[in-house]
Amino acid sequence: MAKMTVVILGGGVGGIIAANRLRERLSERHRVVLVERNSEHAFAPSFLWLMTGDRKFHQIRRPLTTLLRHGVEFLHTNAEELDIAKRKVLFSAGEIAFDYLVVAVGAELAPDAIPGLAEASQTFYTVEGASRLNNALASFSGGTIAIVVASMPYKCPGAPHEGAMLIADYFRRKQRKAGVNIPLFTPEPQPMPVAGPQLGTAVVKMLESKHVHFRPLNTLEEVNPSARMLKFKQGGIETYDLLVAIPPHRAPRLVKDAGLTNTTGWVPVNPQTLATAYEGVFALGDVTAIPIPGRWKPDVPLMLPKAGVFAHAQAEVVAARISSEIEGRTADKTFCGDGYCMLEAGENLAGFAYGNFFAEPSPQVNLRQIGKAWHIGKVLFEQWWLSSPGWKRKTYGAILKMGGKFYGIPITV
Repeated sequence: MAKMTVVILGGGVGGIIAANRLRERLSERHRVVLVERNSEHAFAPSFLWLMTGDRKFHQIRRPLTTLLRHGVEFLHTNAEELDIAKRKVLFSAGEIAFDYLVVAVGAELAPDAIPGLAEASQTFYTVEGASRLNNALASFSGGTIAIVVASMPYKCPGAPHEGAMLIADYFRRKQRKAGVNIPLFTPEPQPMPVAGPQLGTAVVKMLESKHVHFRPLNTLEEVNPSARMLKFKQGGIETYDLLVAIPPHRAPRLVKDAGLTNTTGWVPVNPQTLATAYEGVFALGDVTAIPIPGRWKPDVPLMLPKAGVFAHAQAEVVAARISSEIEGRTADKTFCGDGYCMLEAGENLAGFAYGNFFAEPSPQVNLRQIGKAWHIGKVLFEQWWLSSPGWKRKTYGAILKMGGKFYGIPITV
């Protein structure tokens, strides 16, 4: 059997899981290479806690090598070009050939896509942004904190609502609630429209209970930083004292230049196998475009949300299929579309949404009652994710499995 090289582009959730599972499944004669420009990995779900001061930067980051299994080769470099035809990835100082490629490069933030947004806004969608926003909240003297979803799609569909509720809770704890007004503007007709009206109604009630004003069907057109003014395509104009934005997202130039994207701007894949149109090339996570049953608008099909839970599950599938092909086994593992999300609401409380996003005629998603158990579960998951691969298997993995069985939720670790 020929020696094979599997290259994984991207060291986020999907890339880490894919690399580790491939290393577990493949014999040592085959190479598993992870390419990532950042030497450290920051746990994105904890950015909200960094924003509120409940975490420090060092608590939510780890050297990437500590999260990878022994035998995974780590190339700390920026991939500059992807040549699918010649099956190689090029860097400034060299190149690497691949037999199989896993594209897990995620989505880029593009605040420059909306006039005035970059210079006017704060964000909790990056670790640096969350840290700066913590300082901005600490010095905020009162007024309107406008939280704006700038465009669709965006990563982690529950994060804007969590962020709004946690900011409200931050000022409740500081006993400054009366002087802060928090509207949440979004182009969506409801929170997380892909999950259906029942979940959307439940999340609106959660927001209202925290005195967050949900403002749907508002598509941001431009920002006037000097006047602190928001202009929406529907004609509305709103003012703010502090602007917190979920910026527009786009696929990295690398995959566009390689011809992997379609008219959506994202990478189309087989929904069950994550295979692209090119032999031996797979894509997973936020960079992909996966249609699911139902429609957001009459002319807009629903797409699978961009969320770490899906990247994790997809990476398991991709690793199983690639390793099976290399080792001569039947490749039959598929992605089923199940997903879940813990929605932080402040006061150490959280809700839990779970469902099948491939269900016909549209995704079936339910929200469990808000409670402390879901918040504890999210804390445990944070600690599990940031631990070494061996420790995951022995400790937090077992805890999460037991918790999943207790609550009737299948959780893969």
